[in-house]
Amino acid sequence: MSSLRIGDTARRSRTVTSRDIQLFTEMTGDANPLHYDEDTAARSRFGGIIVQGGVTSGLLNAVVAEDLPGPGSVFLHTDWRYLAPVRPGDEITAEVEVIGLRPDKPVVTLRTTVTGPGGDIVLDGRAVTWRESLAY
Repeated sequence: MSSLRIGDTARRSRTVTSRDIQLFTEMTGDANPLHYDEDTAARSRFGGIIVQGGVTSGLLNAVVAEDLPGPGSVFLHTDWRYLAPVRPGDEITAEVEVIGLRPDKPVVTLRTTVTGPGGDIVLDGRAVTWRESLAY
């Protein structure tokens, strides 16, 4: 914890696929037609198939758990706004920035963003994390 500083950042990128939509549906049961039905999705305000929000925000889980704050970290609170759709084939980048540190507990407040193609922000918000010591 002591090595973390205000302003530290970490990011991860990946290309979202139709298989991600299928796996998320298997895991959660979210089979919304906007994720599967080309005709329905085309007539929606989104104009085509979109991935579930959990797929988009899920990349933030990886950044937090693996990079910053790192292994042993879990979300205590999230406040996210979904600003634009993500589609199969889009490359997304999740980024976190340390904006607050509790001196008395392993609690870190993060600015969280996910950007899509062209750098457009598709998810924006904040998260509070707890970092469990994994040393035994």
